[in-house]
Amino acid sequence: MLVRTQFIILSIVAPLATFFLAQFWHNAYWLFIIILPLICLGLYDLIQRKHTILRIYPVIGRFRYLFESIRPEIQQYFVESDTNGLPISREFRSLVYQRAKGQRDTRPFGTLFDVYRDGAEWVNHSLAPKHVTETNPRIRFGGSDCQQPYDASPLNISAMSYGALSKNAIMALNKGANIGGFSHNTGEGGMSPYHLKNGGDLVWQIGTGYFGCRNAKGEFDEALFTKKASRSEVKMIEIKLSQGAKPGHGGILPAVKLTQEIADIRHVPMGHDVVSPPAHTAFSTPIELLQFVALLRKLSGGKPVGFKLCIGKKSEFLAICKAMIETNITPDFITIDGSEGGTGAAPIELTNSVGTPLRDALIFVNNALIGCDLRKRIRLIASGKALSAFHILRLMALGADTVNSARAMMFALGCIQARQCNQDTCPTGIATQNPTRYKALDVNDKGQRVANYHASMIENLLELIAAAGLSNLNELKPWHINQRVHGTEVHNYSELYPCVESCCLVSDTAPKDWQSDWQQAAANSW
Repeated sequence: MLVRTQFIILSIVAPLATFFLAQFWHNAYWLFIIILPLICLGLYDLIQRKHTILRIYPVIGRFRYLFESIRPEIQQYFVESDTNGLPISREFRSLVYQRAKGQRDTRPFGTLFDVYRDGAEWVNHSLAPKHVTETNPRIRFGGSDCQQPYDASPLNISAMSYGALSKNAIMALNKGANIGGFSHNTGEGGMSPYHLKNGGDLVWQIGTGYFGCRNAKGEFDEALFTKKASRSEVKMIEIKLSQGAKPGHGGILPAVKLTQEIADIRHVPMGHDVVSPPAHTAFSTPIELLQFVALLRKLSGGKPVGFKLCIGKKSEFLAICKAMIETNITPDFITIDGSEGGTGAAPIELTNSVGTPLRDALIFVNNALIGCDLRKRIRLIASGKALSAFHILRLMALGADTVNSARAMMFALGCIQARQCNQDTCPTGIATQNPTRYKALDVNDKGQRVANYHASMIENLLELIAAAGLSNLNELKPWHINQRVHGTEVHNYSELYPCVESCCLVSDTAPKDWQSDWQQAAANSW
């Protein structure tokens, strides 16, 4: 395929070759009628700022847009599954593109989906809908132990590291966060200069590799952490225990994407895949985890601190709950990452066959905290394939306070799911460290698109709330969402996913299906 430099060379060589040929064949001058317009078109593609693909692949990149313009508008085929195991059509990806570009996103002819299929879902509307008055809802993070609480947006950017993503992609995401007033999770790769350049709110993720706050042995360094955590851009700190795309496995940055700059930021050697350890070394028990939470909260000057995990053994999370009760130390938030979460590189067995899906995990964590009388002290963040406002709504109905999205934010940047993230050949300049590719991604244009998408999602989320006859997000309950179980059998979420009674776990009145895991759980061991 022609890339920028190849096109420039060809645009010089082709006219010269044609002129030389014309000295022997007079009709060769007619070739200029074809060559010159293509050269002009290619030069325009190189200087325009809206389409990264055209900047990387001048002229031939237009075939993609041509094929998109003539394909059937109603997509009857599917590319992947949503958080309920149901198909996500390409319609959702198109929806993100349109909202990011500020284009009309309404649809003619009604729904494109079979509302009578098993698993179909919808929100109950009211005959007395409310008028949308709130435009910037906020959810406060930070309990009584926090001196610097953070008021978060309902939708924020999920964890994606510099290294997995290019510097231009990171800057564009952060610029969008700054414009729209929402947060940007750094991912476990550390806090790079590109996370800081545009002043967006940051959630600094600390993974098992302690990138950005590690010593020469790869252990946690308190002094380095304190220095960086005190920055005003850092609003919250998230300890990554595991992620949905590869639970039980450390993060992976292929050697082909490791530059000297990234190696310096992470304090790792060049020439090898950067694979984080599967487990932390700063703590080894639930009690020690919570002590580490308290330590980071203190070192950061009282900022909200929480942890992220994909649910595996239920008894291990219940062990953390028992440790909270025993120590009276609670995280300010818990991020639940579903097994359907995305990644730039992971073994297929881990991406497909390990970890609990988001919906099941969110229901379990919410109930566990309610059963231990801890829920009011802890915010829950849900992370996993949220692309539309309804996706956010149903996660909130199941207990999430806010939602993180990575996939949709990448679509807003222009991701076309080429699935070359681990090869350093991303055709949109997002998941690559190749300067020829990532420099074609315009930070200002894509940053505005990220902000546009976020604003549209919040607007549509509030419209759904108003249509249900509610005044704010706090009034949303599980019974507002329906699901077709089979045929004509329909249940709402409160019937499908019953909530446990408050304090039932600590008062020994837990449901039978909870008792075995609760008895196995111990605060001093996993």
